[in-house]
Amino acid sequence: MRVDATLNQLKAYFGSDHLPSSYEVYFKNTLVALCHALEDHILQQEGSPLVIATFQQGKWYQQEAKRYAQIVQKSGKVVIASTFDSGFASISSDDTSNVSLVEFASDNVITNEWNLIIIDTNYAAAVLTYELSPSEYSNETIAKIDTERKFYGLWTFDRAVVDKSASILIDNFAKLDSSLAQEVAHYQQQINQNLSPLAADLTGVVARIVSYLQTSQEQLITLNRQAQELVKLEGQALKLNRNLKANKLQAFLRMAQKIDQRDIANPVASLQVAALSETLGQIIDLPTLQLRRLKLAGLLFRVGLAEAPMEVFTNRASELKEKDLAFWRNRAILSSQLLGAMPELESITKIVLHQLEYWDGSGQPQQLKEEEIPIESRILGLAIYFQELTQTRGTREALTPLQALEKCNQLSGIRFDPSLLGHLDTFIRLSEMGMVKLPDHPSHVPPIWLEDDERVRGL
Repeated sequence: MRVDATLNQLKAYFGSDHLPSSYEVYFKNTLVALCHALEDHILQQEGSPLVIATFQQGKWYQQEAKRYAQIVQKSGKVVIASTFDSGFASISSDDTSNVSLVEFASDNVITNEWNLIIIDTNYAAAVLTYELSPSEYSNETIAKIDTERKFYGLWTFDRAVVDKSASILIDNFAKLDSSLAQEVAHYQQQINQNLSPLAADLTGVVARIVSYLQTSQEQLITLNRQAQELVKLEGQALKLNRNLKANKLQAFLRMAQKIDQRDIANPVASLQVAALSETLGQIIDLPTLQLRRLKLAGLLFRVGLAEAPMEVFTNRASELKEKDLAFWRNRAILSSQLLGAMPELESITKIVLHQLEYWDGSGQPQQLKEEEIPIESRILGLAIYFQELTQTRGTREALTPLQALEKCNQLSGIRFDPSLLGHLDTFIRLSEMGMVKLPDHPSHVPPIWLEDDERVRGL
């Protein structure tokens, strides 16, 4: 960790023994949850806090821009800092005068940090982090995706620690914009001169933090349960087939079947997604091997939800509680982590992992943009979204294919590849005219979804 890191400066000021007990190593997804818990408190309370947020790169802030547009309305002063990169300079930070975007050079310590500081008259809170360097990971734990990145970090409501952290960052701002630094420091001073005798009730914030952390743990437990189930299914397949690769693949396919059976509202999701993905792949003339991988990814795209709460299948995302919503948001990661147990499925794992990447770069988990997103993942993501719209989900009625197509077209150039949408548009309109049939299952899939040994070898 660099000497000028915020955490190191805190250590030097307070002494290592006096830092909050929360100081440890965190996964990024846990830190996101902690920040969201603190941000939610801003949105739910009346006040005019000082908010300082650093995002490393502009693309990370881009994911939270809508949330911060709301936070700006509930805050007295907001400073959002990031290193310069494509996209950050063009991001609208709202038209109000109480928000400032600050860009840092790539050699600034902020390139390694990701922080959130909130200071108000009746409470103060902070999440402060510093990313581990590649040499600090072991070969087995090195991050493969964004949410697995690790950070030294702490979270605290200790006003002394929060105030000092803000001062450290403000000093950093002063190197680039002295007038802004003076403005922010003055606002911090005003708050501290007008402290409320009544401390804010933070029980709700703590409860949300505990809930978020519990959800992270539940997802680990879920993956372990699914891994155990996979071993069980693999053992059953072994009785039918002595080919090791085929056994594991059969177990995954059995698990996908069980998920479809759990999803009462959409019991044909995997088959229809695989079928539509294969059709779109054929339309753009993908090679045979890519089509085979795409079809298999369609069958396995949500295999990580085998032990997810039932509400994930019965409700719309907007109707889910926060802990259940976390499973829905992380479904691509959960599925790819489980598929990672079979190295032979590496290409399929990659397709599944990137199913929620968006054409404009605002998706998950790696914020890939346009052609950076594997073509198979672009096709799979579009097929998943279209198919789900044609099924009832929670309070939303099933849409007709044309209505679902219109919803997809509204996201052209935002979530979906415009050229793929053009092909889907043509195909759906031809199907409505009776010239082609909308597929409901992929080609050459046995009733029990088991691929033969030759296909396993060709992955």
